[in-house]
This record gives sequence, structure tokens and C-alpha cells, in this order.
Amino acid sequence: STESGCSSDACYFFAYIGVASAIVFSNMGAAYGTAKSGVGISSMGVMNPQLVMRNMIPVVMAGVLGIYGLIISVILTGSITYTSSYTDFKAYAHLASGLSVGLSALGAGMAIGIVGDAGVRANGQQPRLFVGMILILIFAEALGLYGLIVAIVLSQQ
Repeated sequence: STESGCSSDACYFFAYIGVASAIVFSNMGAAYGTAKSGVGISSMGVMNPQLVMRNMIPVVMAGVLGIYGLIISVILTGSITYTSSYTDFKAYAHLASGLSVGLSALGAGMAIGIVGDAGVRANGQQPRLFVGMILILIFAEALGLYGLIVAIVLSQQ
């Protein structure tokens, strides 16, 4: 059996915490964004049921955040090996990778939820606000995407 390159087994703990952080925090952001936007859609749909499907965009955007975490979790899990080439440095890079995407997606999900809730309610009263709401949601989603890009770079260390 090949000897590990880590100074202790604790480095694997940190690496797998990175895996868990990626999926858990990303899903927390996705869940919050979905729930908060869903409440706004339900409230707006009482008076304008014809606008429900059109205003489903924040829910879809929030759901994508969970996919970001899933992608990084799978990449990291495939990169963690019990060989001499897997070092403390790589383990810490994998921890940073998971935290990067997870916490970025959590923040993005909170922004999407808050904007989605207020945006769909406002859009139900004034349809001309739709484009503005979408632009704000795109910028909120970009925060999660930035975390994904950094996480991919870190996972390749």
C-alpha cells in the first residue's frame, strides 16, 4: 500500500469538509432562494395567476446554485486520493474550493430570494418592472458563478 503524502489523517478531514461545504452551503442558498421567491410568487399569484409561470425565473436561478455545489463536490471527491502525491497543500486547497463555491452560492441564494420575493410582488402590480428584476437577479446569480470559477481553479491545485 502506498504511503499518504499528508502529514496526518487530519488533512483528509479538511478536504472532505471542503466537499461537504460545497454541497451543503450551496443547497442552503438554493433552498432559501427558492423558498423566499416561492412565497412571493404565491402571494402575487392570488391576484395575478396568469403571471405565475413568467415569474418562476428566481426559483430556477436559485436552483442552479445547488448545481454549482454539486459540480465542485464531485470534482473534489474524485481528486482526493490516499497516495504520496496528495499533500496537505492540496487538502487545504480543496477546503478553500468547497468553501468558495458554498459560501458564494449561499450569499447569491439569499440575494436571489430577497430580490425574487420583492420583485415578483412588484411585477404583479407593475409589469414594466420585469426587466429590471431580471437584471438584478442576473447580478445576484453572478456572485455564485464567481465562487464556482474560483472553486474550479482551487480544485486544480
